[in-house]
Amino acid sequence: MRPLKATINHQALLSNLAHIKKIANQSKIMSVLKANAYGHNLLDVAKTLMASDGFAVLSVNEAIQLRENKFKQMILLLEGFFSKDEVNIASELRINVTVHNQRQIELINQAKPVIPINIHLKINTGMNRLGFMPNEINYLLESLGSNPYIADIILMTHFATADEKEGIEKQLSIFNLISNNYNYPASVANSAAIIRYPESRLDWVRPGIMLYGLSPFENKIAKDLGLIPAMSLTSEIIAIQNIKAGNSVGYGLTFKANKDMRIGIVACGYADGYPRHAKNGTPVAIDGHLSSLVGRVSMDMLYVDLTEIQSANIGSKVELWGEKISVDTVAQFSGTVGYELICAISASQRVPLRNINA
Repeated sequence: MRPLKATINHQALLSNLAHIKKIANQSKIMSVLKANAYGHNLLDVAKTLMASDGFAVLSVNEAIQLRENKFKQMILLLEGFFSKDEVNIASELRINVTVHNQRQIELINQAKPVIPINIHLKINTGMNRLGFMPNEINYLLESLGSNPYIADIILMTHFATADEKEGIEKQLSIFNLISNNYNYPASVANSAAIIRYPESRLDWVRPGIMLYGLSPFENKIAKDLGLIPAMSLTSEIIAIQNIKAGNSVGYGLTFKANKDMRIGIVACGYADGYPRHAKNGTPVAIDGHLSSLVGRVSMDMLYVDLTEIQSANIGSKVELWGEKISVDTVAQFSGTVGYELICAISASQRVPLRNINA
């Protein structure tokens, strides 16, 4: 069996949730578990985060899994439903749904659910992805408030630049201009907004990436924010090559040695979820010693510099990210975000997950 594995530290998940609760103060916590809990395993993470007030998922199947496993919290479908059948499932299992277009309202009316559905009415305040335009909301709320198939209503929006310099002021002001006219609960804050903008911590907050110990900000890592990474990706050296100055390593000859070097071959590649575009110099840890990537990442293997780590040998442990190497740092060296890296581990279906402190 290949030595590559992803280890999930459930104590870190608990610590991050406690940190969020402290920041969010009186807001209820809707823990986001989409994408198989960002690659950390849906049901395992849900069990660890039982203290959450609710869970947000993407698909009906994820919601069904949670209900079948006796989770009683509010469950929200972030994109809502796509058919009358899904309306009835949501009704029967008491799953909350995001409603962001007129077609979804029509589906509710066509399905005539026996148990009225709780909806999260999504307002497009400027991201222009999902949601009704602000000038539609007054009419919609008049209609939905008297709809016999709809029970509770929560107002929501999503910020496009909570993690960037532009911030949330414009979007939040548009949202507040609407929501202040009503007495509905409100949900607007994602991870970046929870951390940076106290005014966005309304009735519900929706932490995603920060639950898993990653930073939502490009210029900060988890440690800067009091978060603990929950996933470690580790492997081993499976071969060693001694190369001369002027020799290259890997496909495309993208790295050329400027001195005699000792190169370790690691059992991990882009098919496992490690980024193909990780640059030369991307940090790794070998038996606890800091080193770096050399050459282009291939499908099943990557290459590290062992020149200054003479104790390293075949079988030496390699941390690709985790305690010593921040996944946020690897993402920065790869021109992407930590979200993509941790989700790619699950998507690859090649990396076994191991739980500790579960």
